[in-house]
Amino acid sequence: MSRQSSKKRISVKTPEELQIMKQANQIVAGVLAMLRKEVVPGVTTNYLDKISEEYCLDHGATPAFKGYRGFPCSLCASVNEQVVHGIPSQKVTLKEGDIISVDFGSYYKGFYGDSAVTLPVGNISPELDRLLEVTKVALNKGIEQVLVGNRIADISRAVQTYAEANGFSVVRQFVGHGIGSELHEAPEIPNYVQKMPSPRLLAGMVLAIEPMVNMGTEKVRILRDQWTVVTEDSKPSAHFEHTVAVTDNGPLILSTLD
Repeated sequence: MSRQSSKKRISVKTPEELQIMKQANQIVAGVLAMLRKEVVPGVTTNYLDKISEEYCLDHGATPAFKGYRGFPCSLCASVNEQVVHGIPSQKVTLKEGDIISVDFGSYYKGFYGDSAVTLPVGNISPELDRLLEVTKVALNKGIEQVLVGNRIADISRAVQTYAEANGFSVVRQFVGHGIGSELHEAPEIPNYVQKMPSPRLLAGMVLAIEPMVNMGTEKVRILRDQWTVVTEDSKPSAHFEHTVAVTDNGPLILSTLD
């Protein structure tokens, strides 16, 4: 999500609500598992959008992104230097050596699921492979800090420290977010440490943690379509996301397949 001031109260979910959110996120995880097999040279991003929507509907949910603030598709498909919010198109055909970030959300029984992964298209360069691996580990480092009593800043610090220690930059204009009965809830979850008070984590909070890591500058811009975010220097970017519940027993990732 884009940076926006939010003073809304952070919601705490009941065990029953967490179970529904688990189901919503299982559908998202199923979409992403399918896309891992479908992302190959020669397919269009429009095709990926179509099969993602069909999978979601077939599993009793509705796509969360389609129509959200006017977004025209069910899947965000961001290729190479595109960071997030890429609009699928019949005119965009994946090529050997590309990377594509696929971000999908579902709405199921009143609650949302949200997750993203960046996938290689065929064989990719060692530099791109390293970008993907570092971003994925940065997400895991952030998830490790989802502990009762910790603060949002502990998540941010873990992501930023790992990404920057490996020579990459983290996007500042777009952040992770709370999630539940709304797709974007409080709190914001930056991928860098801010010099301001940071909310403390309580059991029952649910967070969409999503590092966006760039090979070059952290700076980004939005294309004329008013959605697609690209790196300012046109260097590649990677994006990984999980929906994670805060529990007394540590982080519970809702968006992985059981």
